[in-house]
Amino acid sequence: MMRHTNCDPPITRRTAVGQMLSAATGIAGVAKFGVADETASRSGAVRIERQPTGAEIWQVTTERFRQSNIYCEASYCSRDSRYFVYERRNPKLSDNNVEFMVVELGTWKQHLLDVSVGYSGCAMTSKGVLYYQKRTADGGLDLMRADLADGTPERVYHVEKGPWRTVGAASTDGRYYLRLKWLGGQQRLFGLVLFDLGSGRHTIIDRDPCIWNPHPQFEPGEGKQVLVQHNRGAKFSPEGKMERSLGPEGATVYLLSVPDGKRTELQVGKPYTTGLTGHETWIGKTNEVLLTVVRTGDYAPEKGNLLGVRAGEPARVVAKGYRFAHIHASRCGRVFCGDDWYGTCKLVIGSTQTGKTAVVCESKASMTRGHYTHPHAYLTPDLKWVIFNSDRSGFNHIHAASVPKG
Repeated sequence: MMRHTNCDPPITRRTAVGQMLSAATGIAGVAKFGVADETASRSGAVRIERQPTGAEIWQVTTERFRQSNIYCEASYCSRDSRYFVYERRNPKLSDNNVEFMVVELGTWKQHLLDVSVGYSGCAMTSKGVLYYQKRTADGGLDLMRADLADGTPERVYHVEKGPWRTVGAASTDGRYYLRLKWLGGQQRLFGLVLFDLGSGRHTIIDRDPCIWNPHPQFEPGEGKQVLVQHNRGAKFSPEGKMERSLGPEGATVYLLSVPDGKRTELQVGKPYTTGLTGHETWIGKTNEVLLTVVRTGDYAPEKGNLLGVRAGEPARVVAKGYRFAHIHASRCGRVFCGDDWYGTCKLVIGSTQTGKTAVVCESKASMTRGHYTHPHAYLTPDLKWVIFNSDRSGFNHIHAASVPKG
């Protein structure tokens, strides 16, 4: 199977994850959560179990906030894999009522990074820099960023009033940030707004009535293209209320060049494949896109619904044998992580080149309507942990599973 090696060399090598895990496991006595194998750490995190795969499952959060690991196909980790960040909505706060909590992997110690209007507008780069937005006194928004390695937030742009929608995207070099805005008008258009953080200017580089959920993602290498989800056939009222999220054409994706806004279509979705499920990401710096499509016909689980596609080429099957839904590719591009949308919702990793796969663990997420009940799993850059959501306890919490060697 796959070697257990670092995907992205850490900035500094402190303590091995295995040593941290052993230390954290032995800190406190058995917690009273109704499971005999549970062990508590100083942070309040709970070791739930060791699954037959060898994975150690930790419930990182214990407080009952509405919380998630943010996801949108990205690894919300510092570059050295020491920290990850999650969001939780604090009902005691107003306006900026979402807290970004930074967690140290292995010790599970947590601290508050900053507050925000929400995960809407969030973006994460492959260098471990988080972008987010805070409401200001004038009703506008300050675009903030923080390197998770040092945790120091800084204001980088003042954004005009919305209505803004969905998550954002940021280029790895820190020059560009991109966000979706509802433009309205007779054509009920949405616009992708590109912010040049160096010049302090912004402009609309793409307009379309069907990009209400674009999942924009900058290519992590040169950063000259953005991956955009296209929900063809979507329909909205003049007031911006959704009447239809998707038409019979189904979803696809295209590439948008920066800063000129030129589109490049990809050979996925009808008529090339079944429609996309709405989960896609870049495979590292390979210029290939990883995505999942509807699991029927030629793309049934046994034939493979996890695809890779490049501009100008037909899609290829990356892996088969599972009902893949949400998907993630490691920062180095060698490994993918996805959930099997069935039963106990297994979390599967595999090679993006050979298609070999292995089950890390069962997430035991309910996979119901709320996105907090979807695993949204991603790998840490060193490939040693999978971070995911699960409501296995009856309430949604952030979890971490160690990736067994071999």
